[in-house]
Amino acid sequence: MKIEHVACNVADPVAMAAWYTRHLGLRIVRSTGEPVHARFLADDGGSVMLEVYRNAKAAIPDYASMNPLILHLAFLCDNVDTECRRLVEAGASVADEPMTTPAGDRLAMLRDPWGLALQLVHRSQPMI
Repeated sequence: MKIEHVACNVADPVAMAAWYTRHLGLRIVRSTGEPVHARFLADDGGSVMLEVYRNAKAAIPDYASMNPLILHLAFLCDNVDTECRRLVEAGASVADEPMTTPAGDRLAMLRDPWGLALQLVHRSQPMI
């Protein structure tokens, strides 16, 4: 089996998808109209997707109040510190400042403008 996508019920999937495509390099590969406005966002390798939608059948989680260790999206990047600054300038907020783990990985935890936790990671030894 292979993971196709992870889905999140969010307040404004259209705006969120636009921010993710502009600032995180994802691309919309499928979208739907009312009432859910689903957007399937593929990573630059085309191997994993994030679906954002608004479905009234379920409550929208309060992502901003969730500890990032409960749920976060992790993005590989070459320079965590540079990307952290760039995303903050684009409307993200810092949840945990950039740091280096004992294994040598460089990490930072941010929140997108809607409160969903985003981890930036540069692995000392690639895992994928």
